[in-house]
Amino acid sequence: MAELGPVVWPPAPLRTGRLVLRESVARDRAAFIELFASSEVRTYLGGPRPRAELESSVPEVPGRRPGVFVVDHDGAMIGVVTLDRRDVERPGHVRPDAGEAELSYMFLPKAWGRGYAFEACSAALGWVADAFPGEPVVLCTQVANDRSVRVAVKLGFTEVERFEEFGAEQWFGVCSSGPRSGWARTR
Repeated sequence: MAELGPVVWPPAPLRTGRLVLRESVARDRAAFIELFASSEVRTYLGGPRPRAELESSVPEVPGRRPGVFVVDHDGAMIGVVTLDRRDVERPGHVRPDAGEAELSYMFLPKAWGRGYAFEACSAALGWVADAFPGEPVVLCTQVANDRSVRVAVKLGFTEVERFEEFGAEQWFGVCSSGPRSGWARTR
């Protein structure tokens, strides 16, 4: 997350029953390219990016910045969970000073329908609750993305508002409860 303050990044890997949330490494590059080039993954995210452009622009170790967790299943990247500060210029805020923590995620289609998004996002929300006690976390997704809205509600997000952005109606929710079960830090 931008402006992590006293929080050390990257944190120790987060482990769930089936997943590890960790920092990106070089072997993740192909999966990052696949995520951004996939028309399925990018249906509600502005569409796929050209693979050739990604091949030339994605760094050797992609996603290596505060707030990006690679989601690893059995030693391979299956998705990413990110935590960023929501841009104050964008619609959708729950604090008067804006800049809330915003949760987002993308998973490769082969990982869909197995509960990995819920499991990984639960771990990330638990980390936020520990690192930033009391910090509200927001999530924004297109209303048309039924699967993402269902995951948000299951994670404990409550719809705050809907608005038009990027040419589509957006669902905007907040989650301000404590840590989720099913995750543990490794040292």
